[in-house]
Amino acid sequence: MSGKYDDIIDLPHPTSKKHPRMSRQNRAAQFSPFAALTGYDAAIQEIERNTEKKRILSEDAIAEINENLQLIQEKKNEHPYVHITYFEKDIKKEGGKYQTIIGQYKHIDERKNILITIDGNEIPIEDISSIYLYEID
Repeated sequence: MSGKYDDIIDLPHPTSKKHPRMSRQNRAAQFSPFAALTGYDAAIQEIERNTEKKRILSEDAIAEINENLQLIQEKKNEHPYVHITYFEKDIKKEGGKYQTIIGQYKHIDERKNILITIDGNEIPIEDISSIYLYEID
């Protein structure tokens, strides 16, 4: 039985003299998925990312924070470990999230109203929701 292309089936593959042959990797790239909307996935993820509102502290909670800050200040030369929970504002959306760190107290910059730990964390005092001395066993 003879086929429609029997006359050309055994001919060598044509090769261009003007254009170099494309590598397999580049040929495969032609068939890779195409993202028509660049950045769309990132935008959807940003919308889905949750933030929370900063809680308003009671007078008792503020008094406790102030007492603990005073206690920490009294031990500042010992660079005590402190356990701090604070609100971190989100740079892209309204709100933020609460972070908790344990670090060694360095000092309070009264001009900037921030607490600084030895490892360089700078926490605005007004964003602290709880702070206390952390006892190392």
